Amino acid sequence: MERRHPQITPSPSVSRQKAAAAASQEWLVVPTDEEQRAGEFGRHRLMEMTGTASHGAEAPADHAVTQRMSERCLASSLIMSPLKKDASQVKRSKVEIIKEKSNFIRYPLNEELVSEAPNVNETAVELIKFHGSYQQSDREVSGRKNYSFMLRIKNPSGKVINQLYLAMDTLSDEFGIGTLRLTTRQTFQLHGVLKKNLKHVISTVIKNMGSTLGACGDLNRNVLAPTSPYVIKDILFAQETADNIAALLAPQSGAYYDLWVDEEKIMSAEEPPEVTKARNDNSHGTNFPDSPKPIYGTQYLPRKFKIAVTGVGYNSVDILTNDIGVVVVFDSAGEPVGFNLYVGGGMGRTHIIETTFPRLADPLGYVPKEDILYAIKAIVVTQRENGRRDNRRYSKLKYLLDSWGIDKFWAEAEKYYGKKFEDFRPLREWQFNNYLGWQEQGDGKLFYGVHIDNGHLGTRKANLLGASQTQW
Repeated sequence: MERRHPQITPSPSVSRQKAAAAASQEWLVVPTDEEQRAGEFGRHRLMEMTGTASHGAEAPADHAVTQRMSERCLASSLIMSPLKKDASQVKRSKVEIIKEKSNFIRYPLNEELVSEAPNVNETAVELIKFHGSYQQSDREVSGRKNYSFMLRIKNPSGKVINQLYLAMDTLSDEFGIGTLRLTTRQTFQLHGVLKKNLKHVISTVIKNMGSTLGACGDLNRNVLAPTSPYVIKDILFAQETADNIAALLAPQSGAYYDLWVDEEKIMSAEEPPEVTKARNDNSHGTNFPDSPKPIYGTQYLPRKFKIAVTGVGYNSVDILTNDIGVVVVFDSAGEPVGFNLYVGGGMGRTHIIETTFPRLADPLGYVPKEDILYAIKAIVVTQRENGRRDNRRYSKLKYLLDSWGIDKFWAEAEKYYGKKFEDFRPLREWQFNNYLGWQEQGDGKLFYGVHIDNGHLGTRKANLLGASQTQW
């Protein structure tokens, strides 16, 4: 398969920055093959993929997905990725050592949780993130720090059952600061929980069919999908796929239940057999065969990892801003047959650090629907094995893509996938959908989209509480 890379007009300051990079020998600029041939450099490529095919209709034989490229300058016109040194020279970050010695995110968190101190120590701060919590302090209070904890639940596709919402509402009033926060990754956050109440709050979430495991930390975070309750094949299949990906990449060891519900595993729902099969498959060297965490091992991922799934044209999940973007592809009869995959997106950057940058994802290829879990696993393992672990500022997948280029990443991921990624399938144009107000949901019923200012549920929480208790 021929890989085409659009060319970017070089900036006049490129040669100066190249010379500075060569002098410091600290950074590596990796132009694509076509950029080398044309003598053109430019690093931050913003891609917009558009097409004319719609699901349920045959795409023209000569249809080509068009690519419109633009260059965004972030303080400097050339953005360079840090050079990944030879393995013998790589230093591991402090967090990597903490993970290795933690007995799968247990120690010393288990000891810190039962101490009389209002906080946990620096090591446990890193571990409790994997359990879905951040330790915080009130910056406006001078003198002795006033510690509390934020909790984040993990609910794939943004689906929260009434029972769980009602429990979160009660917990926020009794043990938090009386508010809930909705996040851009379709989860709830509860703020202001004291350490002495953490176990009760998290165990209550678990007993009400929720979980905080993996909502934070160096692993796969909440998997996004369109959340509006349309009874439409595109949306339903995207949500089902998101649920399966979330199950595939969920941590497998028992530390979470050991700490928060005294080893009692409350939820007993069985995962789909195809998820178990994909997780345990080690045909291409993806797994740690003797580990309770076959995909993550002791070190988990270099940094947090974000995945979104959507139907053709629905972009409420901002598909190109994720580490992996998954788009459902339909055949001429309107049946889902596979997925287009994007890799390497992410909008975060460090303030005033010009070598950090936002980046939109690159198109990787197409996979049949029966192979999606294996393809996702291959991409995650490629990042696990090659992402930087010496400097967390550059540990995300987007920096690996920027350093390697899509061709090298594509070839490496195929080794773990065991197959070739197929040519991208044409997609219809992305569209903006207004989900607010009354909407036909496709089965003769209506839903109502509510605007929440800044995702903050405070004094109006009672209104949603009443609605959640109503049977429609």
